Amino acid sequence: MIVKMKKLTLLCTRSSQEKTLAALRDLGVVHLHHVQPPGGADLDGARDLFEHLQRALEVLPKHPHAEASGKMPQETVEAIWKLIHRKQALAEQIEALELEIGHYEPFGSFSPVTIRDLAAKGISVKLYKAPGKEILHVPQGAFMVELSRTRSTVCFALIDRDGVTMDAEEVALPAQSLDDLRKQLETLRKEMEQTDAGFHSFAGDRAAVVALAEETTDRIHYLEARAGMGDAEKIIYLRGFFPCEKESAVRHAAESGGWAALIRDIGSGDEPPTLLRNPKWVSPIQAVFKVIGVIPGYHEVDISVFFLLFLSLFFAMLVGDAGYGLLFLGLTLFGKRRFRKLPQQGFNLLLITSTCTIIWGALTGVWFGMADLPAVLSQFKIGWLTGARADENTMLLCFYIGAIHLTIAHAWNSIRVINTWQALSQIGWIGSTWTMFFTARTLVLNYPFPPVVLWIMAVSVALIVLFMNPVHKIKGEWFNYVVLPLSIVSNFVDVVSYLRLFAVGTASFAVASSFNRMATEAGAGSLLGGLGAALILFFGHALNILLSIMGVLVHGIRLNTLEFSGHIGMQWTGQRYRPFRKLSNDKL
Repeated sequence: MIVKMKKLTLLCTRSSQEKTLAALRDLGVVHLHHVQPPGGADLDGARDLFEHLQRALEVLPKHPHAEASGKMPQETVEAIWKLIHRKQALAEQIEALELEIGHYEPFGSFSPVTIRDLAAKGISVKLYKAPGKEILHVPQGAFMVELSRTRSTVCFALIDRDGVTMDAEEVALPAQSLDDLRKQLETLRKEMEQTDAGFHSFAGDRAAVVALAEETTDRIHYLEARAGMGDAEKIIYLRGFFPCEKESAVRHAAESGGWAALIRDIGSGDEPPTLLRNPKWVSPIQAVFKVIGVIPGYHEVDISVFFLLFLSLFFAMLVGDAGYGLLFLGLTLFGKRRFRKLPQQGFNLLLITSTCTIIWGALTGVWFGMADLPAVLSQFKIGWLTGARADENTMLLCFYIGAIHLTIAHAWNSIRVINTWQALSQIGWIGSTWTMFFTARTLVLNYPFPPVVLWIMAVSVALIVLFMNPVHKIKGEWFNYVVLPLSIVSNFVDVVSYLRLFAVGTASFAVASSFNRMATEAGAGSLLGGLGAALILFFGHALNILLSIMGVLVHGIRLNTLEFSGHIGMQWTGQRYRPFRKLSNDKL
């Protein structure tokens, strides 16, 4: 659920500003809403330092058991930045040398000094390159020496006593010989290795640099809070939001600090942050919200429960293979055991989705795309999903899932406005959704269309038209009536879009089966063939698993964040609740 918030306006004297901010940070429950955009030289300096620290952490190797260098964190960062600049300069020099060597390699190794000495004695040696198929005309009295040739280019030297030229691209003499350039390149590469070793020498200081980065982040937040406060003569004030259950703590802090605090309920024009708090079994879905970077707005609804339930079902149908589900489950259990210090929400979500995949794959008889299942696995299949009409039944199930999913959205909307006439409009949308279900069933699967559904649609459209807007807003929101036909058509498209569950799942099975056939044909009759078959199975199923995961990310999440959310009226406009406090105290 979305935790209820209160709005705070806090006033203090200018002389107590620092003390107030320190106490507010120690309280650690107020999400600040800056009165003015934060700025200033101190803040810019802290942000620049943080960027330097972040870059230093990016290049520092992660060796937790390495010994510290003994330097102060600031000295370590300075040393790392010297190495960064040195590495960048070396990389540029190496790149320039590699280009120069590549440019002159076709002409072979020679001494530019010797050529210049010959020029002083009246013998001209010039380097040229020309298209390989071009007919070259050598000037009279000159001598051409071909140095290299490829399918597209010929490189040669022109020698004469008169300094004549040819109709070809002349290449200037290098400053050094090719051998000298290669030696210089080797020297630079050794310096690059020494520079990389320098980074490793500071690996034991990583924890200290991380701590410094956290301190800098805390300072940035503090300076932003200070610079973002409003100023009214001798009074300094700030605004923010906090959870309702923290009101007594805020009031006590205000009394202790001598602040003037105005606390009021959230209004329709306010934009408080969103703090989600769900039962433990629902919390794994937070991992998805963090990955895709969305959170419901404070005035929206928390669909975490239905998101988790339907995403688990979508995951199972899109992957569709019990063997893959077992593989996911095993890797998840290993990950939970091996990486206990990492956030567990993602692992817990994979436990749920992997189990659902195993169940769905067992019911549909899909195990690593095998054509013939052992008896012990075949007993879990159900005829409705595996018989002669399995495809038709699965598509019908997709339509049912879509209609139920969207019905939940409109039913929820109806409950939210249960005391208004708009609730009837949501009932109308439910009727429209089921009309589209029967329409899709008829058009795609050739089921007979029940005549009574036409009457349901007529009543549904009437309810939508009459009650979709409050009476006092009809004039201002007339455009909703203009686009209503498009919305109804979109309702049909949304129901049909759930067929993607069948299409992706079927494609996954087809890919797995194809690789199995290829492996069987390749592995017949020889040990080498068996090795080839093993490689085909490994890489084929690995590719199929990657495609399945992409299918979940694209289709499974889309059906929740677009189709379902669109019908429930969600725009995912929320900002995450981030209270003003030190990182060391940040447990949310």
